[in-house]
Amino acid sequence: MGRLTKDPELRYTNTNSTPLASFSLAVNRRFTRQGEERQADFINITAWGKTAEFVKNYFAKGQQVAVVGRIQTRSWDDEAGKRHYATDVVAEEVYFADSKRGGGEGGMQPGRERPQSMQDDDGFATVEEDDDELPF
Repeated sequence: MGRLTKDPELRYTNTNSTPLASFSLAVNRRFTRQGEERQADFINITAWGKTAEFVKNYFAKGQQVAVVGRIQTRSWDDEAGKRHYATDVVAEEVYFADSKRGGGEGGMQPGRERPQSMQDDDGFATVEEDDDELPF
């Protein structure tokens, strides 16, 4: 879980036009040394298909995001013959992680929101109750 360092970039593969989103999260380290400022790691993330489109449409720079995925390592040789390595996280699931007060979605999962007709102005669902049939 971390904050987006910039808006996600969406592009499409040449072969079959599959959506591909790339973004980076700044993830705070858990511990700091006494007298030092908190350190962060910058994790490169790749999302594919519908997840990539979701990321591009709903996430923006500075937003806190939770990602579930797998680590992928790749290597290549540049024009000078030097070997380069990169390690990314391939996102399998992405979630809003900001609180509602922070302007985010408060951990709401995509596709799991209640229909607007079931919500009050404050976001809570209206429940019809009959005092004679309470379960306790």
